[in-house]
Amino acid sequence: MPDTLEPHQRLAQQLCFAVYSTAHAFNRVYKPLLDRIGLTYPQYLVMLVLWERDGLAVKAIGEQLFLDSGTLTPLLKRLEAAGLVERRRSREDERVVNIHLTPAGRSLQAEVAAVGEGIGCAAELTLETAGSLRDSLLKVRDSLHASAGAAE
Repeated sequence: MPDTLEPHQRLAQQLCFAVYSTAHAFNRVYKPLLDRIGLTYPQYLVMLVLWERDGLAVKAIGEQLFLDSGTLTPLLKRLEAAGLVERRRSREDERVVNIHLTPAGRSLQAEVAAVGEGIGCAAELTLETAGSLRDSLLKVRDSLHASAGAAE
């Protein structure tokens, strides 16, 4: 069958595929680095959020990571079983569950520095280039979220 695709329709020209395949490449590099400290990538993201601001509500963590409670709750339970976080009901509103770092969870932060360094080396990006790329991706993400929200 003859190739009828226009050049801009080819897989290699798709921005979405470039982002998707780059995400997979990141995950392949992150996995062994995170395995050394006993975290999965989604758990690592939760820990990053909590190291920035301990004691957040589950809903607030989900909003920052774009995860729903059905995905986040089992992840938090595994972190709790590992002794890194604890869940506590809010004193002001018992329907709200706040997530707090344990001493073990706080101490794990020191080990994470090697993860960032490993990713930086593997990606061969300067801090400036990485920051510029991140900012561009965030702009695209925010535009897509706004567009999806307008379509609903």
